[in-house]
Amino acid sequence: MAEARIRRGGTARLTRTTGARGRSGARGRTAKRRSWVDGLLDLLPFSEETLQRVASWTIVGIVLAGVVGIAMVMGVPAMAGQKASELAAKAGFEVEKVEVRGVERMDELPIYNIALGQVSRSMLALDLPKVRGDMLKLGWVKDARISRRLPDTLVVDIVERDPVAVWQHDGQLHLIDVQGVVLQSVSAGAMPDLPLVVGPNANLQTAGLNKLMENAPALKPMLAGATWVGNRRWDLRFQSGETLSLPEGDKPSATALVNFARMDGVNRLLGRGIVKFDMRDPDRFVLRLPQGQATGASDDKPAASAEAPAKGEEG
Repeated sequence: MAEARIRRGGTARLTRTTGARGRSGARGRTAKRRSWVDGLLDLLPFSEETLQRVASWTIVGIVLAGVVGIAMVMGVPAMAGQKASELAAKAGFEVEKVEVRGVERMDELPIYNIALGQVSRSMLALDLPKVRGDMLKLGWVKDARISRRLPDTLVVDIVERDPVAVWQHDGQLHLIDVQGVVLQSVSAGAMPDLPLVVGPNANLQTAGLNKLMENAPALKPMLAGATWVGNRRWDLRFQSGETLSLPEGDKPSATALVNFARMDGVNRLLGRGIVKFDMRDPDRFVLRLPQGQATGASDDKPAASAEAPAKGEEG
C-alpha cells in the first residue's frame, strides 16, 4: 500500500515536474523572442510608441493621397478653379478695360480684340502668357508686356517695330522693318517716304542693304529704292532717276559703291541725265545714256554703252 502511494505520488510529482518544465521552457523561448525584437527596437533612434505613430500617419497619408488622386481624375480641382474664377468675375474682377501703351504707328484695334476676346475674362483665370503670345503674332509688335491692374484693367505695354522700307512683290506693297518682317500692307497712293525694295526675298535682304549704304553715307539720303536681282546682288535707284548696278558679294558691292560715291563727289555723276551706271565688272565702268546722246566719261576708266544683263538677272 505504502509503495503504491509512493509510486502514485512519484508519478504525480513527475508529471507536475514535467509540466512545470514545459511551461518554463515556453516562457524561456518567449523571453528570448521578445529580447530579440526589443534589441532591434533599442537600435532605432526612436521609441516603439513613435514607430507606431509614424506607421499610423503613413497609413493616413496613403489614404489621403488616394482620395486626392480620385478627385483629380474626376476633375474636382478644375471645377473648383472654374468656380473660383466665376465668383471672382461676379465680384467685379473681370477684364472690362484695356490700357495700351507704346503704340505710335500701328492700329490698336487688334490689341483690344486679343485682350477682350479671351475665353475667360476673369482676372483670376486670365492666361497672360497666351495673351502675350497672341500679340507677338501681330506684325508691328516687336515685344509686349501684359499685366493686371485690379479690379478690372489689363495693361498692355507694346514695343513697336520701326519701318525702314516698302517691299514690292507680286504686285503688292508691304511696309517692312530692318529684319524684313512684314508690318502691314500699303497702297500705292499712300506710300510713305521710305526706300522701295523690289524682288523675291528682297525683304530678307533689307538689313544687308542698310549695311551696304553705310559705306556711302552721302548717297544714302538720295536712295529711292533697290532691286534684289537674281537673288544675289543689288540694283540701286536714286531719286534723280539713275540706276547703279553693283556686283554680287558683300565686299565687292561695298567697294564698288565707295568708288561710285567718290566719283560722284568729284564729277557729279548723279543728276546729269545718265540712265544707268554698271559696275558689275570691277575692270569696267559702263554708262548708259538716253537714246540719241553721245557717250562721255568723266573717269579714267573706259566708257561704253551698257551691256545686256547677265543670264538669270532682271533688268
